[in-house]
Amino acid sequence: MVSRHNDWLRQAERNLKSAEVNLQNSLYEETCYESQQVGEKAVKALLNYLHKEMRGHSITMLLKAVDVKVPEEIFVCAQELDKHYIPSRYPDVYDEGAPADYYNENNAESCLNCGKKILEWVKEIVIRRDL
Repeated sequence: MVSRHNDWLRQAERNLKSAEVNLQNSLYEETCYESQQVGEKAVKALLNYLHKEMRGHSITMLLKAVDVKVPEEIFVCAQELDKHYIPSRYPDVYDEGAPADYYNENNAESCLNCGKKILEWVKEIVIRRDL
């Protein structure tokens, strides 16, 4: 397997910037989606670093394939972010209205914080092992 963990991490960092810009512009549902992407791509970077490949978008399920101890707060963040993968993007998830009608600043800040936590946790592992 070709090591592409740095590519995954770079893209996760770009998603993080996008999430921050969306939050600054009150695009709360977009912040939640981009934050989910931060977590997903960070964990895929870790899996790639560990020479594992797994498909899917559930951060929670991806974490179960990791061969390192996952802190409880990381699992909690993964579960939170997974809840926003589809509802933050598609109006037909709701009986009426668009995702923008259901998201607020608190949701966005919580998701952004979780995305950051997961990304930092992954970077800590990759950097520590590379030393």
